[in-house]
Amino acid sequence: MKKRFIAGAICPKCKAMDTMALTKEDGVEKVTCVSCGEQMSQPEEHIAKGVRASEQVIGVFSPD
Repeated sequence: MKKRFIAGAICPKCKAMDTMALTKEDGVEKVTCVSCGEQMSQPEEHIAKGVRASEQVIGVFSPD
């Protein structure tokens, strides 16, 4: 599985910078901190909502 690191991202759990990796599995984008293992995920249809046409967004994640 290919990981794409998110430059400048800060883990909401351990507060480490540049440790968040984005992967995609079965139509679900998942962000994982390689430092502490914290994971966040959202299905694709959830990500598409609220994105303005002029923006290029890979995914929108909230630390809920």
